Order: sequence, then structure tokens, then C-alpha cells
Amino acid sequence: MLRLSALYRFPMKSAIGERLERAELDGLGLAGDRRWMLVDASNGRFLTQRALPQMSQLSALWNAEGGLTLATAGRPSLDVKLPDPDSDLRGTFIWKDSMRVPDAGDEAADWLSAFIGKPTRLVHVPEKRARDIPGSLLPEEKVGFADGFPLLLIGQASLDDLSSRVGRPLEMLRFRPNLVVEGGAPFAEDEWKRIRIGGVEFSVAKGCTRCILTTIDPATGERSPDREPLTTLKTYREREGEVYFGQNLINRSNGTLEVGMDVEVLE
Repeated sequence: MLRLSALYRFPMKSAIGERLERAELDGLGLAGDRRWMLVDASNGRFLTQRALPQMSQLSALWNAEGGLTLATAGRPSLDVKLPDPDSDLRGTFIWKDSMRVPDAGDEAADWLSAFIGKPTRLVHVPEKRARDIPGSLLPEEKVGFADGFPLLLIGQASLDDLSSRVGRPLEMLRFRPNLVVEGGAPFAEDEWKRIRIGGVEFSVAKGCTRCILTTIDPATGERSPDREPLTTLKTYREREGEVYFGQNLINRSNGTLEVGMDVEVLE
């Protein structure tokens, strides 16, 4: 029996995530997931742990007002208001996509610039300004600031298999999934095309390619000196020069997910 064993939301791309017991789905995946992003103030390019591992120590969580609360060790926290979706638009770049999205203002920029160590801006993506999913021909298929797809699923057995090969327990948060499923065989999710959780159907879009970010310890922000788990993944999860771990999903409707729900493989 397959069941949903964990839910994670990452309000800011590449910052600390939050574990949830219940989550709503909207047109961009989990409501509030990867809707905020840091960009270089000089050119609008997106910033992540790939180049700035200290972002793993940045807490950026939804607050009661619908905005974001920024926090990190040794500094006062800062509440950031949700910006107007049509004001103070800033040109930003994420991978090959360019976007114009609202800027969160100077106070947030100053706070984050001091943390990052260079001029940085905080931007937000409202649903109406989201970008197209790569390769999609359907205009309603959109994604916020996630790398390419609205949701990421990983099987718990797949992580357990990898941990046994590496020789030490690995944290699921290294891989930053939204959904964790238990009860299947290792990498069973590679064969799925459509699944249902609760009343929501999901298309399994493609495998998730992995990078140096997986070698960053989410608790400390330090890179693994042995480059694990990427080194081991390359020995058995590499295809055509890319390393795969987890599956990208697209939700086909809005709805509610709760930990403990059954997961049904439709195809």
C-alpha cells in the first residue's frame, strides 16, 4: 500500500523548507511553494544554494499576513508584506526564462543583501505572472520559481536505497521534495505516468536531474567533502550525462493533500 508520508513547502527558492501535515494545491503546485526568489540586484539573475550554500541557513516562511518572515541565526527577523502584483515590477531571469515580477521593497533587499554579502533583491511571483512549463503546449500549465515543474516527488524507499549505498543516513531535505511516498520498491516512481492522491490526479512529467546542491548538508550549510550523495548517484542513476533522483509532477486540479493519504498509481 502506497501512502503520502511527508509534505514539504519551500516558500523561497533555495531557502529552508517547512514540513506540513496538510497543504492546498493551486495552479502552481503547493500553495505558497517557491513563490519567492532572490536575485542579483545588478542583473536580475536568480540566486540559489548552488553558488551560495549559506542560503541553506536562511528561514523564509509564510506568515499570517500572507507575506514572508525572514530569519537567520544572530539577526532580528523581518516580516515582508506580499507586494502588489502589478507594481514595482523587476526584470528577472531563471534559467532560460525572463520574467517581470513584483519586487518586495528596499527593507527586505537591505536585510537580504547583508545576509548574502552583495546587493540582492527579493521578488515574488503571483499566479498570473507565472512562466510556462518547459515543453508544455497547454497554456494553463504554469510554474512559479521552481526549476521547471510545479512539484517534486521522491519515494522513501529510493532514499533508503541510496543511503545504504553511501553508507550513512541521508536527509530527505537534501533533495527538496514536496511529496514523499512510502510503501513501494526503490525507484518505483520511475515507472509511474499518472497517480492520484486524495481527489487530485497528477501527471508524472519527467525525472528530476540532480546537481551539486544535493551535497550541501541542510543542517549546517557545509558541502560534503566526499561529494556525496552525488558521487554514488552517478554510479547507478546517470543517463546521458545527467543524474536522476525523484520525479517531477504536474497537478491536474486544485485540492487538498494530507499526510497519510493513499497514493494510487493510475498508469
